[in-house]
Amino acid sequence: MEDVKKFIESGILELYVLGNVSPVERREVEAMIQKHPAVKAELEEIEKALESYALENAVQPAEKQRAKILNSLVVNLADDRIFTKKETVTEPAVITMRAPNSSGFYKYAFAASVALLLVSITAIYNLSNKLQQKTQELVAANLQNQKFTKTVNFMDEQLNVFRDTSYKILHLKGTKNLPDGNMLVAWNPVKKKVMIDLKSLNMPVNDKDHQYQLWALVGGKPVDLGVFDKTAGDSARMKEMKPVALAQAFAVTREPRGGSINPTMSQMMVIGQF
Repeated sequence: MEDVKKFIESGILELYVLGNVSPVERREVEAMIQKHPAVKAELEEIEKALESYALENAVQPAEKQRAKILNSLVVNLADDRIFTKKETVTEPAVITMRAPNSSGFYKYAFAASVALLLVSITAIYNLSNKLQQKTQELVAANLQNQKFTKTVNFMDEQLNVFRDTSYKILHLKGTKNLPDGNMLVAWNPVKKKVMIDLKSLNMPVNDKDHQYQLWALVGGKPVDLGVFDKTAGDSARMKEMKPVALAQAFAVTREPRGGSINPTMSQMMVIGQF
């Protein structure tokens, strides 16, 4: 029953009624109709709803255009020259009484049916456009919800950094190159994870030719932990850097874009040790 519910809620029955399905999808719908009475009942409800919607939202053509179409149809259909002529034999002194011609009624009825068909096609076309618009809106809303969910999950992960007692929080202080500089590093030696707080980072915005590079001091040697940018109004709060299991200190230098193999000691901005 769960599969039947998902099938009904997928929207394929509406597309089937509108004729906007592939041959494979059409066969699938018809198979489900034969197999599941609930699918058949839902299809009938959709057909009734679309019929009611078409009648309620029928677009009335302009009076001049409507009259022009009907008059054209009536004139052409009422012209007996388009029908096969019957040869009549006139006998002297005999008057033949012609039977009442009922074809005119059917011609007018046919003309009215064509006009109603044109109005119905217009209503169905408008309904199809509205359905497509609603589908696009639903897709956009779904994408927005996914983006919001990812943002919430990311923020929750950031909060876990401060909740997790296995993280060590280290505040890097400014050097003579940047006396007022400071930076927060969260390091988890168990998980080998290193996170930096970009939101509270107190360092100048770097230019397009340079980046900041984070280093860990391991056994007296610097180890590259990756580069990062300081931009105006950083929206990200935490950034994960390269992993490291052991570290006696962390430092940041200003390097050419892409980073350096070894730190430029004259460009050290902040440093902190345990």
